[in-house]
Amino acid sequence: MFAPRTTPWPLVALFTAGYLAPYLLPTTVGRLDSGLPLSATEAGAVGSALLLSSATAGFALAARVERIGARTLARLGLALTLLGYGAAALTTTVPAVVAGAMVGGFGSGTATTVAATLIAAQRDPHRASTAGLLTVSALAGAVYLTVPHLGPGHGLPLAAIALTALAVWPLTGRLPAGTPAAPARHHKARLPHARSGLVLAAAMLCWSLAQNSLWGVSGQIGLTQARLGEATVGAVFAVALGAGLTGVLAAGALGARLGRAVPIGAGTVLIAGCIVLSACATDLASFATGEIAWNTLYPVVLSYLIGLAASLDPRGRWAVLVGSASSLGTAAGPLAGSVLSAQAGFPVMGAILAAGLLVIALPMTAVALHTGGRPLLAGAIRRRGGHPAALVAATTGTPTGAVPEIGAPEQQVVEIPVDTPAVPAQRAYGKAGSEVL
Repeated sequence: MFAPRTTPWPLVALFTAGYLAPYLLPTTVGRLDSGLPLSATEAGAVGSALLLSSATAGFALAARVERIGARTLARLGLALTLLGYGAAALTTTVPAVVAGAMVGGFGSGTATTVAATLIAAQRDPHRASTAGLLTVSALAGAVYLTVPHLGPGHGLPLAAIALTALAVWPLTGRLPAGTPAAPARHHKARLPHARSGLVLAAAMLCWSLAQNSLWGVSGQIGLTQARLGEATVGAVFAVALGAGLTGVLAAGALGARLGRAVPIGAGTVLIAGCIVLSACATDLASFATGEIAWNTLYPVVLSYLIGLAASLDPRGRWAVLVGSASSLGTAAGPLAGSVLSAQAGFPVMGAILAAGLLVIALPMTAVALHTGGRPLLAGAIRRRGGHPAALVAATTGTPTGAVPEIGAPEQQVVEIPVDTPAVPAQRAYGKAGSEVL
């Protein structure tokens, strides 16, 4: 019998508080444009500064979560999120809004860093990340439905992020004081799978850049090119995020049945098509179709990418570093989308972003194939045509959740006595291989 798996809800809540700012980016940028004396490009630049501050937190704290302590760092991140976004929501002075958004962004990035580190240490990282994406999608959808009916102004989406941080704060008492540590002899080990991690980080930067270049200007596409009202655009986003919930549930149900390469590679190709459709939208039907299809696929692929990064290092360092590289792309997205659309128009922007996604789908798929076939444990149990289904290595420190669970029962091991003399016990043993690939 397998031990029951429980969802770490305090960790999911922290994940939600950290990820909510990027999910609310279109309404945040749109309201900065309409509620403050800023152009569309300048509002996109503020959004980029917010997300760049979030990425900076990830790079600065990737290797310090264990030393500082997960609970302490999570509370610091939530406090900065509350103070930064709260202050930005209460003022109309542009420099103060920018400063508050950057402080809040650093807080969001800190919360995300702690969440990513703890998710990597979970028995089932994909389950935890899927639950987090499910929660943040639901919350963001509720905000998109509510904000248009609460009046104008730039402060409402920022206040929503701040209040989320306040609501999550009491749950931090259930987080560990530190992160689960690897065995002592691996405490100072270098990052494993360095080449795969670097390729994945570079690809994730570009992947997130393409996603948020569209997401950052999606509101403008709906308002200007498709000629829709703000309430209608908000309703489309809410439905799209609701469809994203379906995608996340499908990813959770699918699990490791198809591996990671197929969802990542094929999903990215389909996302490229959705971006072209959304960027070329001129009416409600085409705009809604593109946004809903894209938001259905995006969290599915993202959940597998998070799981792939977590699988590269059980201490969570690659999960944080890859996530921070993704945040850099996310940060550049609103500004890149604003500049591309201003210079070439939305349809050309969509074509450029889609072409870039098709290119980077190749290295991401290659990393998924390479690490997906990498032995995680020292002996192999082979099923279905002799392909390795699980591998054993008690010395790697790899959590059991890194091994995909297969529905078929294990074969019984039968001992067969052999009439041969026993080999004398060896008194000394040489070192085994220093690395299990």
